[in-house]
Amino acid sequence: MEDCIFCKIVNQELASYKVHESDKVLAFLDVLPMSSGHTIVAPKEHFSDVESLPNEILSEMAIIFKKIGKAMMDSLGVEGYSVLLDNKSAANQHVPHVHFHIVPRKEGDGFKRWMQSAYEEGEARKIAEQISSKIE
Repeated sequence: MEDCIFCKIVNQELASYKVHESDKVLAFLDVLPMSSGHTIVAPKEHFSDVESLPNEILSEMAIIFKKIGKAMMDSLGVEGYSVLLDNKSAANQHVPHVHFHIVPRKEGDGFKRWMQSAYEEGEARKIAEQISSKIE
C-alpha cells in the first residue's frame, strides 16, 4: 500500500531498527516506545486487519513474538512482556497494517491496563452465546 508507513519500512523506504526478519514477517523497534525495546511485529505483505491476515502468517507472527519476548527477558533485564493488538480504528489501530506490539515489562513499571467491570446478572451467558454463535 502506497501510503502505509509499515509497507515503507518493509520496502526499506524508511529506516528502522530491525529486530528479526523472516520471509513473511518483519519485527522492528517502535519509534515511540511504551518501554525500552518495544517491538512491532508485522507481516511484510499489507493486510489492514487481523481478519484479512492468512492463518499461516498469523501463526508465524505468534512464533516470532514468542521468541522476541524470550529474547527481551534474556537480554534486557525485564521480567515479562505484553503482547498487544489494536484491531481496527475503534480499537485505536493508528497504522492500518495489522501488527502486534511486544512491550517489555518490569514489576511496578506503571503500565496501565484498560478499565474492567463485572457483568450484570445473566449478561455474561448472553454475550458468550452471541459470540460463539458467529464463530466459523
